[in-house]
Amino acid sequence: MLPFTQSSLTKLEEFFKEQGYRVRYEKGSFRTGACMLQTTKVVVVNKFSNLEIKIQSLWNILLDIEIDSEAISEKLLPIYEEVLKSKIIA
Repeated sequence: MLPFTQSSLTKLEEFFKEQGYRVRYEKGSFRTGACMLQTTKVVVVNKFSNLEIKIQSLWNILLDIEIDSEAISEKLLPIYEEVLKSKIIA
């Protein structure tokens, strides 16, 4: 898991962008900190959540989506490796 910093949140957002997803921050009544809209590549994050919840929510969605390893830049490769480790553990 990534540290709970603004830099980590930015890297997660970049990772989603490389995978063809759009991350939006909206207000709403979420049971969790974020959700993914069905049949679209849009992830909606509760803008009122704290940094830790935002990162955990994006991370949990990242564990559930199909990742195109060919689209990952070298800069974000460590995040992909962390995702793979987390999937193996879970």
